[in-house]
Amino acid sequence: MSSKFLTFSGNFRKTFALPEGHRVQWFPGHMQKGIAQLLARLRSIDCVLEIHDARIPFSGRTPLFKDMMKMKAHVLLLNKCDLADLSRKPDIVKKLQGEGVDKVLFTNLTAANSKIIKHQLFPLVVEAIHSKPRYNRETAEDYEMAVIGVPNVGKSTFINYVRRSHTTIKKKSLRVGAVAGVTKVLSGKIRANFNPPVFLMDTPGILTPQVSDLEEGMKLALCGCFPDHVVGEDLIADYMLFWFNKISDFRYVEHFGLPEPTDNVKVLLNHVAKENQLVKRIKSPDSREHQFFPDYVAAATLVLKQFREGGLGPVLLEDFCVR
Repeated sequence: MSSKFLTFSGNFRKTFALPEGHRVQWFPGHMQKGIAQLLARLRSIDCVLEIHDARIPFSGRTPLFKDMMKMKAHVLLLNKCDLADLSRKPDIVKKLQGEGVDKVLFTNLTAANSKIIKHQLFPLVVEAIHSKPRYNRETAEDYEMAVIGVPNVGKSTFINYVRRSHTTIKKKSLRVGAVAGVTKVLSGKIRANFNPPVFLMDTPGILTPQVSDLEEGMKLALCGCFPDHVVGEDLIADYMLFWFNKISDFRYVEHFGLPEPTDNVKVLLNHVAKENQLVKRIKSPDSREHQFFPDYVAAATLVLKQFREGGLGPVLLEDFCVR
């Protein structure tokens, strides 16, 4: 956090609101289909491995997943921890435990070598499985695990990592991407060559059909769990600006070269557009001449890319961290 503006007392917004007619919602047909397929295969599943974004450890976890963890063994893997501010990690773990989540790991699946996955995750999974009745799978010698979570948190990346690290069979990797909605169907059983044997099943990213809490939805959007165009790149950038001002963290000022903090996203986007020569050409309706304007969408896209890649530093987008 830049110390230059620690005492800055701007007249910032106290609440965030979207323009009239806008809402945060994305629930395409493949999500509904994925839920039905997942529930149909629930009897054969021993453990639910939920992967979520470490920057929002409490926000945006689909209620369906919380219901499933009551019935099945459950492990929560908070991914992208390299992008998260973990200075209050003990508080995060304690709060999750209070919500009934007692098996939590923090990971960075993009790292070349994730010792946590290799040495901690699967023993924890087996421990979780044996802590609950297996019902119709009591005599099974293998373990089946569903990998679930909201879009774009690293589920397919996790499965690809496990296959590369623990099998000698060369198979085509699952598609991954930096945008939401890459995986659209349930995968078949994917073997990880452990002793005892563990089989994985990838699932589509699933959101709740109705996002009732606006800020929770905007946090998901800011972390890339929605396609940007669903909410609007400029509106997502506006929420990022609102959040930093809300917690009196003005790191964006120095990062983007602004003269001072601002509560107006157009000031930020106009500055970024000019600094990076992001312009759009629009033909004047009264003449054949073209006029040039700052491209706010391109500027917002650049701002979000910087944020999501960690250019603005680690963050924790949770209200419990506001002091």
